[in-house]
Amino acid sequence: MVPLSFAGEDFALTRANALYWPRERALLVADLHLEKASFYARHGQMLPPYDSRETLERVALAIRETDARRVYTLGDNFHDSQGSTRLEDHAAGMLSALTRATDWVWITGNHDPAMEARSGGSIARELEVAGIVLRHQAQAGETRPELSGHYHPRLQLTVRERHIRRPCAVVAEGGTGAGGRMILPAFGALTGGMNAADPAIRAAMQPAERIDAVLPLRGRLARFPLWRQAA
Repeated sequence: MVPLSFAGEDFALTRANALYWPRERALLVADLHLEKASFYARHGQMLPPYDSRETLERVALAIRETDARRVYTLGDNFHDSQGSTRLEDHAAGMLSALTRATDWVWITGNHDPAMEARSGGSIARELEVAGIVLRHQAQAGETRPELSGHYHPRLQLTVRERHIRRPCAVVAEGGTGAGGRMILPAFGALTGGMNAADPAIRAAMQPAERIDAVLPLRGRLARFPLWRQAA
C-alpha cells in the first residue's frame, strides 16, 4: 500500500486497485462486475466462469492486508441486476462469508440499479461518510469531496516505443471543489478500462484546477498530470 492524502484524510492505495481509509477502517472498491462471464455466456459469448471467484479472492486478500472492518463497493457490483442469482455455490459462499465478517455496504451503479443484497450487506444509492460523498459515477459540478468509480480509468503511456496501460485512480483538485474528487480504478477480474485522459473523465471531474492519474509504483505514489486549467 502507498499513502495518499485526499480531502484532508489519510488514505492508502493498494496494488489490487482498492482504496483503504484508515480512520474509518474501511476498504473501498469500485466496479466488481461480478458474474460478467455468466452474463456474456447467456448471450452466446463463452468466457471462463470463474471471474466472481477471482474477484472475491482479491477482495478477501485486500481485507486481510488492511484489516478493514467495513467495505464500501462503489457501484456496478454485479454486471447486471440479476447477477446475484447466478453465483455458483463456491462464489456465493465466499461472498456470504465476506459480508458477515465486515460491515458491507453495496452502493448501486448503472449496471445493477435494482440489485438485491441476497448475500448480506446493506444497499444505498449513495452515501456521505465523514463529509465525503460515495457514489458510483462522478457528478460534474459537485463541490463536496467525492469518491466514485464507473469509468475504469487506466493510465496510457508510450515509453521508448512501449505502450503501457495500467489501472489508476484519477484525482481532481482545486476549483470550487477544493476538497478534491477521486475516481477509483475498476477492481473486477473481467473489467476493461478507459484512457484516464479521456474527455469524458475530464468533464465529469469539473470544476477543477488540475487532474492527475495516481497509482502505486515501486512502493511509492506516482502522479501523472492529465489536465491543467488554462492560466
